[in-house]
Amino acid sequence: MTERYTHDPATMAWADILGALKAPYPDHSHGFWGEQTSTLNFCEEDYALSFYCAELCNTVTNALFLWLGAKGISNCLRESHATIFVLAYIGYIVVGLGSILFHATLKYPMQLVDELSMIYTTCLMMYASFAYSRSRAFSVLLGVSLLALAGSITAYYHITKDPVFHQGAYAALTATVVFRSMWVMESQVRPLLEARDRDRSRRVLKATWLLVATGLTIFVMGFAIWNLDNVLCSQLRRWRRAVGLPWAVVLEGHAWWHLMTGLGGFAQTNAQP
Repeated sequence: MTERYTHDPATMAWADILGALKAPYPDHSHGFWGEQTSTLNFCEEDYALSFYCAELCNTVTNALFLWLGAKGISNCLRESHATIFVLAYIGYIVVGLGSILFHATLKYPMQLVDELSMIYTTCLMMYASFAYSRSRAFSVLLGVSLLALAGSITAYYHITKDPVFHQGAYAALTATVVFRSMWVMESQVRPLLEARDRDRSRRVLKATWLLVATGLTIFVMGFAIWNLDNVLCSQLRRWRRAVGLPWAVVLEGHAWWHLMTGLGGFAQTNAQP
């Protein structure tokens, strides 16, 4: 039975096709941007896929941030949303550009652009959420407080260069935005909508909660894949070289983190009241 399967014409044809479409990993010892100065590096092999881009997969997947940011700005302008939401989507684009520069060069200044823009954009989202329907005086005080918070995080991170601190700060800010959005939906938006039309209120809030749940699920899954990429890096690199290009790009976990963070964050932003 095994002998017949091995020599099956259809199986052999598929094997020939896959073999013809498979290219080996190139071996580059250096690249255009020179020596790495960033404090972080990822499981994608440096300059393996391009002499001009240190981590090609981790770089190109950030294009999603640029597209979603532009789409968000267009929606805000069309629907006449508050200016702060436009700024939040501009921050989304800045995050994408910063990450592109970081992963393409692996230089420390570009790492700061990438990581700190994540903090600043999340602070903008916090402002949009907490300033909703509040007085001008409260909004000004909130803006100054968030500016001081972002500055403090920047200074401490630049001094310590501790990636765990940055990740913890970003997680705490993101969680604050998510839980604040949930509270606003139930305490403010639901009573307002129910007073107008109870049936429509249920439909709108159901769709909004679905958007929140979807965004959180995608975000958490992306984080889990990134961590697997860190833990199983040696094994994943062997598998990538075994399957060859272009199939190996599917095993780039940090690239998946970019895609899933982009989609999850976009869903959360669109769920804002």
